[in-house]
Amino acid sequence: MAEQGKVVVITGASSGVGRACARRFASRGWSVVLAARRAPELEEVAAACREHRGARALVVPTDVTDAEAVDHLARRAVTAFGRIDVWLNNASVAAFGTLDEIPPEVFRRVVDVDVMGYANGARAALGVMREQGGGTLINVSSVVGAAVVPYNIPYVISKAAVRALSGGLRQELRLAGQRRVRVCTVLPATMDTPFFRNSANYSGRRVLPMAPVYTAERAARAVLRLARRPRRETYVGPAGRVLGFLAKLAPALVERLMAHQMDRSHLSREESAEPTAGNVLRPLPEGATVSGGWHGRRRTAVRRLGVVALVVGAVLAAGRRDRCGCGRSVRS
Repeated sequence: MAEQGKVVVITGASSGVGRACARRFASRGWSVVLAARRAPELEEVAAACREHRGARALVVPTDVTDAEAVDHLARRAVTAFGRIDVWLNNASVAAFGTLDEIPPEVFRRVVDVDVMGYANGARAALGVMREQGGGTLINVSSVVGAAVVPYNIPYVISKAAVRALSGGLRQELRLAGQRRVRVCTVLPATMDTPFFRNSANYSGRRVLPMAPVYTAERAARAVLRLARRPRRETYVGPAGRVLGFLAKLAPALVERLMAHQMDRSHLSREESAEPTAGNVLRPLPEGATVSGGWHGRRRTAVRRLGVVALVVGAVLAAGRRDRCGCGRSVRS
């Protein structure tokens, strides 16, 4: 099927990766249905999308934690464009701080948006896709869903849950014989978006993105590739792939390394920050852009990851030698 006339629904479309994805799909002739809490910002995205080949754009302000609102989003998409070819679950919020520093209502809201919001989107999308006989659900997780970090627990457990949600849905669809309905998971590394400025923060330290930082457009290209050729999972950025691989090979070591890295570079040691709920409980008036101005924090971190990979490889090789007795000296 030609891309012209295909339909994509994007949650979290007002800024960051969602905004970049909307522009990317529109530039390829897709009709885009844009969902987020902020209507004025969505109208800005829609206007930019319509500049591409006269792409059609529909704005549907939606709180993804409201299941009825998400069902309404799906109905509006079908009424306007007749079908849903791709549904991108992308809306996410985060809260930084230790478990006892993050207020329970903020913790709960992060999980509601990042897990229940995705479940609501999946339920609405798959209902349409089963009926029309095909479609692709794309869930945006994170590399921290594979290699966990401290000081961001509600987000981390939510992104791990997103991977589990995708896997469970794939199994259910297979058992139901729905082979033409696909479920994919995207695991981005650190993205250059307003995410870090907008997050809740109770750590007392300014939140900085953990290098390397990749552009939101890179994630948008990965999402479009999945829309064209669905696959089970894909990482965005080589750092993400390295961490995902190492977390499987040496989980305990990666836990220690990521804890050190998070404490050393993700939360500033020089700049303090006042407690804030960020955009978790309600939208912020600012920050509705694609970029967060962070791109470029890459080279040092890439080198560091290379060293980590070598160290882990050496540790694993030494462990194998010890187990097989290859490294033991022979005595007469």
